[in-house]
Amino acid sequence: MTFENVFGAPPPELAPLSDNARQFSPLSPGAGRLEEASGLDNLAMLAPPGAIERRAALALALRALKPGAPLLALAPKDKGGGRLAKDLSDLGCACSESAKRHHRICLTQGGGDPQAIEAAIQAGAPRLSESLGLWTQPGVFSWDRIDPGTALLAEHLPDFSGRGADLGCGLGMLAHRILGSARVKSLLMVDVDRRAVDLCARNVSDSRVKLVWEDVRRAPKPEPLDFVVMNPPFHDAGRENKGLGIAFIQRAAEFLRPGGVCWLVANRHLPYEAALEEKFRSIAPVAEASGFKVIEAVK
Repeated sequence: MTFENVFGAPPPELAPLSDNARQFSPLSPGAGRLEEASGLDNLAMLAPPGAIERRAALALALRALKPGAPLLALAPKDKGGGRLAKDLSDLGCACSESAKRHHRICLTQGGGDPQAIEAAIQAGAPRLSESLGLWTQPGVFSWDRIDPGTALLAEHLPDFSGRGADLGCGLGMLAHRILGSARVKSLLMVDVDRRAVDLCARNVSDSRVKLVWEDVRRAPKPEPLDFVVMNPPFHDAGRENKGLGIAFIQRAAEFLRPGGVCWLVANRHLPYEAALEEKFRSIAPVAEASGFKVIEAVK
């Protein structure tokens, strides 16, 4: 079977896709919204690793499919694959299960228990967190806690002025600190996760903000900026990838005017200094705590 609809990036040898398969992952800029889909003939899904997010994604897929339409769900054994059959059973679906290339693969013909499906969708829906004081959602980076790196960066940020960007903005935690300065004229907020961008629209109500759903590595270059702040990711598909952070540094340098500043936080072990020295006139350590480091770089 060739699948015409896809969520995420399942290995093609395990889930054959049509050349024009429609993407529904919130981590793929421009993808369709599975929350709004209906009448799908089939769907192949690389299920998310987080339990709440995974069950909600499966439930959304079941709701979006035509009655009796096939859902192929798979995940690495150590990233939720071992729970897939149980998740589908809890949603009222019988499935056939197999294993290949370190993945668990489940095929079901849709249907399911409408009440269980709706409950899973609601469990994974946006909600207002009293502890964070922000709208959040399972699956978004640091959705249920304040990320210590972001907290450290926010603690040491100066009062900016002019035009800036928050690259990988997440829920908008840094934006509140940045926009506290009346001298900030505009703030471009970019994230690859559509859910984060939607949540920022609720969390950051300020006419100076422009929200963009895009991979920072491919985001359109703005007019030269005065400052950039970021907590760059260093995992891709669950695996450490230092190249992501280096790509963020390169984009920050491209976005900034001469003399503009980049403030970033990173895990202490990540070797970003060489990349910064290559693209910036000067770099200076600002703070270290709890395994994180804050660096200021001047272009």
